[in-house]
Amino acid sequence: MIRVVLAEDQAMVRGAFAQLLDLQPDVTVVATAGDGGEALAVVAEHAPDVLLTDIEMPGPTGLDVALELNRLGSATRVLIVTTFARSGYLRRAMDAGVAGYVLKDAPIADLVTALRRVHAGERVVAPELAMAAWDSADPLTPRERELLQEVTTGASNADIAARLNLAEGTVRNYLSTAMAKLGARNRSEAAKVARERGWL
Repeated sequence: MIRVVLAEDQAMVRGAFAQLLDLQPDVTVVATAGDGGEALAVVAEHAPDVLLTDIEMPGPTGLDVALELNRLGSATRVLIVTTFARSGYLRRAMDAGVAGYVLKDAPIADLVTALRRVHAGERVVAPELAMAAWDSADPLTPRERELLQEVTTGASNADIAARLNLAEGTVRNYLSTAMAKLGARNRSEAAKVARERGWL
């Protein structure tokens, strides 16, 4: 029996997935979670074989949860199920030790097959994403990503400088470099492009 924890912030989707998975003779959903923090707690409590999680959730994202489980040396394997067909997300997921990445619009049979393969120790990636992931490398440095993430919160350069203990000119330089790499006209557009490509 494959013991699964299901993490998804939309209650209707979470309920539908749980019901569909419970129909499988070799799958049991031992617990569900509505956000990343709850997912970590439930995985710690139940030690499931597989965590089936969305990427974007309140609190820690699915990628954050995967990174933390990886850091903790958890035996639970992570399967991302998401609407986001972004190569940047896939690359970050692989870097976080995720075992599988499939899209929500795939047939439920594909999801169950991916779940079984991940449980068996394989790595599974939606075919439509596999090639794109390695063709579009993230050009941003960790610092540039950090600053662009701050931009998405509406912080000014002065705010960012104060928060990260940097000179305001240094913040400007990092953001200018990021804008050039992304072909963006301003810092907000750079943050938007980076988010759309899954790099934030």
